Amino acid sequence: QVQLVESGGGLVQAGGSLRLTCAASGRRAFSNFLMAWFRQAPGKEREFVAHITWNTATTSYGDSVKGRFTISRDNGNNMVYLQMNSVKPEDTAVYYCAARNFLSGSYDFWGQGTQVTVSS
Repeated sequence: QVQLVESGGGLVQAGGSLRLTCAASGRRAFSNFLMAWFRQAPGKEREFVAHITWNTATTSYGDSVKGRFTISRDNGNNMVYLQMNSVKPEDTAVYYCAARNFLSGSYDFWGQGTQVTVSS
């Protein structure tokens, strides 16, 4: 069973930076997995932020974060990162790490979330 644990959330001023970390465990390797970050603000639907393929590190981003956020992964330590730059108050949300096998049609594994609050 895959376990995902997020960390790194907190309070940051608009225009600042923050790095979120997702520690993945439960498998010796995550090849053929897609790792992603989602976020959910109060009263809003969950929103796709970014994903990365474990094998090739191919990335994709949601329109609202493109050019400001960067997703990366560390194969050796089974870590996934989300570097958040030039943050805005509208980035305030609970950020979730998620994972799925390429053969799966949906994200099967989720972390507990980490709160990010951006002050204006």
